[in-house]
Amino acid sequence: MTLVNLGVVNEPVKRTPLYATHCKLGARMTEFGGFAMPVQYAGILGEHRAVRNAAGLFDLSHMGEFELRGKGALATLEHVLTNSAARLADGQAQYTLMCTEEGGTIDDLIVYRHNADRYLLCVNAANIAADWAQMSQMCASGAEL
Repeated sequence: MTLVNLGVVNEPVKRTPLYATHCKLGARMTEFGGFAMPVQYAGILGEHRAVRNAAGLFDLSHMGEFELRGKGALATLEHVLTNSAARLADGQAQYTLMCTEEGGTIDDLIVYRHNADRYLLCVNAANIAADWAQMSQMCASGAEL
């Protein structure tokens, strides 16, 4: 196992539950969003072929998960995200962006609709704090993050 440090100073690198498995399978590990993550196993061409011919997996356990619930949950999402969560049926998910009031991108994420008053947001590990701050600031009346 090789760990490549990308310059995080004085921050301990966290490990996902799959860390030992990645290492056992020979992954070249790197720091990403404060976590040791696999960047490559057998090489780019071999991995490309494997995904094209079979399947590829991505370890999501380092990513942030926010639950937004309450009568104001949808109003919050409609204000903060670029795609309309109102189009989602129960059990559906959507890739979207979270933006600032000025329209700048804070993060890309996936929003999952459990029901009309409960949503799960899967956000990038490197942006958890910024995403939480934006969502907290923009919560509509009746929404709980």
